[in-house]
Amino acid sequence: MIVCVCNNISDREIRQAVDLGISSMPELHRELGVGTCCGKCVSYAREVLNEHLDGKAQVTELHFKKSTTSA
Repeated sequence: MIVCVCNNISDREIRQAVDLGISSMPELHRELGVGTCCGKCVSYAREVLNEHLDGKAQVTELHFKKSTTSA
């Protein structure tokens, strides 16, 4: 879905940017141009950014229990 109509930026591109290390709106603004024209996209872009950051945090917090049995 297109988030920023002015710069043709999709939610997928925002998630990819997060996967590549972007973690704030100023970075998203600078790297992708989100919110640089009319600004109507900023609130939804922030929502997509934060949801994907939260999702990444959950994945990186997984812990695996080592097996204590011998084979």
